[in-house]
Amino acid sequence: ESRTAIVMNDWYSFTDPRQYYYTAYVSARAKQQESMEKTFEMMDKRDLLSTVPDALQQRVKQVLTPLRHVEYGANMNNQDICDRGYGVTITSLASFNGFDRIGMAQYLSRIALLIDGNEDTGLVQAREDWLNNPTWQPLRHAMEDIFVLDDWFEIMVAQNIVMDGLIFPLIYEHFINDVSTQGGTSFAMLTQLMTEWYAETVRWTNQLIKVTANESAENTQLLSHWVKHWTERLSDAVQPIAELALTDKADAALDDVKQTLLARLAKQGITV
Repeated sequence: ESRTAIVMNDWYSFTDPRQYYYTAYVSARAKQQESMEKTFEMMDKRDLLSTVPDALQQRVKQVLTPLRHVEYGANMNNQDICDRGYGVTITSLASFNGFDRIGMAQYLSRIALLIDGNEDTGLVQAREDWLNNPTWQPLRHAMEDIFVLDDWFEIMVAQNIVMDGLIFPLIYEHFINDVSTQGGTSFAMLTQLMTEWYAETVRWTNQLIKVTANESAENTQLLSHWVKHWTERLSDAVQPIAELALTDKADAALDDVKQTLLARLAKQGITV
């Protein structure tokens, strides 16, 4: 059943600033994939991870690998939006986003395999962590609550705006930058796609929120309510992951990404 409390006079008033129709999208992703393949190939051939301290490799594996399950959940949420949403300019982008998430889950798996010399120990451990480790349970709980939301537009806000708006800068900027300063610049190369993808995704989610908020005071109020609720819930859920990744720098990093997210949304007309 397609249901949202957001009311639009014209569901086609939203346009994607990236102008992604199917061919343009596939072409852009093919180029990025080719670049990533070359990076993985070079890392493997030249054994570049051998220069990264073992303890740092294990820390990266511990933080990044369970995120493959987050990406898979994000795929499910986006395909749900695609199934139940209105307007092909929204539903097609949700579908593309879902495909991207499967791709990123695979890259995270490949990073773990690269660290483990193609053994699946890291993947098995990450699944165990995702299901049982206390660090990951608040986020898993939040993800599963998003799976069963009635309103597909609330899923859009919770997943593509708030959860991504906290996790991507926290992990792929703050954490990977921290890792790079300790001799792990290889991981900046191996996660380059995630950094590029997030910067690109922000462009269409900003536009979507701006157009929807501009439509009516009721829409703005509802969007603000969702943003407030999910920012509080997901900041709490991400806190233990921030501590795992960044130890004593966790609070400052999480506060920074949260304020950046809220400032970005304020520019689109959503204040919390």
